[in-house]
Amino acid sequence: MSLATTLPDPADLPEAACDELARAVARLEDISFAARLASLVGQPVEALKSRLPRPVQGALDSTVRRALATAMQAALKSDPSRHPGGVPSAWFHRGMAAATGAAGGAFGLPGTLVELPVSTTLLLRQIAAIAAENGEDLARPEAAAECLKVFALGGRDPRDDAAESGYFAVRLALAEALKGAVGKGLAGVMLPGFLGAVAGRFGGPVALKLSAQAAPLLGAAAGAGINLAFLEHFRTIGEGHFTVRRLERVYGPEPVQAAYLAIQATRDARFNA
Repeated sequence: MSLATTLPDPADLPEAACDELARAVARLEDISFAARLASLVGQPVEALKSRLPRPVQGALDSTVRRALATAMQAALKSDPSRHPGGVPSAWFHRGMAAATGAAGGAFGLPGTLVELPVSTTLLLRQIAAIAAENGEDLARPEAAAECLKVFALGGRDPRDDAAESGYFAVRLALAEALKGAVGKGLAGVMLPGFLGAVAGRFGGPVALKLSAQAAPLLGAAAGAGINLAFLEHFRTIGEGHFTVRRLERVYGPEPVQAAYLAIQATRDARFNA
């Protein structure tokens, strides 16, 4: 039976669109980078967090902002779907992420801090490729902003208050932060208010990544795997986000949001049964 037939309230979307939206809901709401990373390195999340030196914790926000700014300046200068030798975008990004993660992790925390802007740029190029596949015009500053929003959406914690951390709640907060950028082109996307809002949520996954690669021996062994998990997590979030946006352009924001929330309510009821 189609997931669309289990919605608690009728949705003004075709069944195929509801099924596609249901897959987007699963991608956006089943977010657990922390659990995936803890499983990968065989240590609980709290143990990972305690490994990060205090000076690095204090400078994390500025480090993440710099990484985002660097990525933004580099990632969208060329077509993110085209790579040397005709290698498919997804495989190119996986290969580069594994290579940079291994190189950075081999030198422990200092190497990982140097590698962070590179891996962030790879993430943003991957997200931009997904955006283009879903009909976004990457020449528009609005599309660049939507790509950056994926970093914030991927930093949500399912344990947080849904009223503040739900998908649409985070989108609304980011839209508010972006209001001052209207008419300022790509430079507006880089305004401190918006970049800070994104960095504030992206910092959680980054802190876990840095912590996991803080020890040189563990970093050398797991750096590639950590970066691949990082890449996979944000790829999944990007696919969900840009699927929702594509459906909104076709059917309108309100019907899509109503259907999204209905699907989410059905999923929650199943898990709590």
